[in-house]
Amino acid sequence: MTTSQRPAPTGVPTTQQEQFLLPAPPIQAVTMPNPPISQKSFMATWLFSWLLGIFAVDRFYLGKSGTGLLKLVTFGGLGIWWLVDLILVLVGAQRDKHGLTLAGYGQFKKVAWIVTGAVTVLSMIVSGINAGNGPSESPAAVAPAAAVADAADEPVVDEPVVEAAPVDTVQSWADDAFGTFEVVSQTGFGDNLVTLPAGATAGIVTATHDGSSNFSISVLDAANASTGQLLVNTIGAYNGTTEYGFSSFGEDATLQITADGNWSLTIAPISAAPGLAASGAGDGVFLYDGSTGKLTATHDGSSNFAIIEETDELFSMGLLVNEIGPYSGTVPLGSGPSAIVVSADGNWTLLAE
Repeated sequence: MTTSQRPAPTGVPTTQQEQFLLPAPPIQAVTMPNPPISQKSFMATWLFSWLLGIFAVDRFYLGKSGTGLLKLVTFGGLGIWWLVDLILVLVGAQRDKHGLTLAGYGQFKKVAWIVTGAVTVLSMIVSGINAGNGPSESPAAVAPAAAVADAADEPVVDEPVVEAAPVDTVQSWADDAFGTFEVVSQTGFGDNLVTLPAGATAGIVTATHDGSSNFSISVLDAANASTGQLLVNTIGAYNGTTEYGFSSFGEDATLQITADGNWSLTIAPISAAPGLAASGAGDGVFLYDGSTGKLTATHDGSSNFAIIEETDELFSMGLLVNEIGPYSGTVPLGSGPSAIVVSADGNWTLLAE
């Protein structure tokens, strides 16, 4: 008696070996989402950190207002904080306030490294050349004795007087370097905006304030964006002179005033600044027309004390002094013509030799 075998259903393996021969289901690739990128630009952060880092513009740009304020009042941590932040930006370790990577780092990091290195080396070379070029005097020509005797025998003839050409002054240099305009004076109360005069790249601002709260003056461009300059930032009364344009990161158009009291402004060209003073108090801007030498300075205040020399030369390193509190010391001084900017909250003395 034969036992009939029932056929296996179609598509179903009949043996264990056939089960291993079935194709495995396809493996689907898992796509990892790209990490979020900050809306803050790496290029802008790099330039702010490099050129305006002592004023904490880079940290304010990234939204880090707390550490930005601390960096501002310490002038970039006396330069150390400025250097650390610049290195963090260049190596890609700097983040915005949300901890996000800056946009464009991978694309522009090589450019930033090359430009920073090239300018630093070139600045060192130029500074070395300027330091080695001291004033030289040509030896006076000595007439031979025979020529002098012959000249004594000749009759004296009156020659027409020729007026000497006008000698360039430090004021003329300032007008040529930064431009000139009519002096502008304005008064007000509380917050306001003041339009800067046209026709110049820099000027001096003499300001007063009689309020008891924050008083600040910052510079905006035509689009009302910051040009990275905070001219005044103090609490309470103020009376001093500062400048705009020397460290501008844009085209200056407007002064933004934050105040709780009466204020006054006088905007004048750089050429209107007085000659270098021997002593004073608070902020001031002066003109210097001496030779290369040294500057001895003292300060009895409790806040930041800084001295900057602006010569309008490319890659000029003009930060002479940057200290907190009392100061007494001597630093190198470049040759004029130049503008000397003093930032202080106390009495100071200056002696150029």
